[in-house]
Amino acid sequence: MTFLEPHPMISIRLIATDGSEQTLRAIPGQSLMKAAVDANITGIEADCGGTLTCATCHVMIEAPWAEQLPPPSRDETDMLDFAASPVQPSSRLSCQVVLKPELDGMVVHLPASQH
Repeated sequence: MTFLEPHPMISIRLIATDGSEQTLRAIPGQSLMKAAVDANITGIEADCGGTLTCATCHVMIEAPWAEQLPPPSRDETDMLDFAASPVQPSSRLSCQVVLKPELDGMVVHLPASQH
């Protein structure tokens, strides 16, 4: 009898504007948005469900993790123009951030509002 090894989980630290923190445990390969929604994380609304047609999953990703991500697509940068909170140089749409083992420990800041 063989047992399947469980998926290796990674931890993501989410920090709200009031300084409160939430820890997200996620499976590599899924988007940050999907993992956050599945875990009922407060602060990522994801109104469009990850179809890149809203900006309600806006987050800011700290260095050095931000540099490990591929650059945002033009569609992503265009959609960030509609974010409810001011966009920062480290702003990303969490639906476009694919989690990978190298991002274990990533620190993500949530905006004051998604609407």
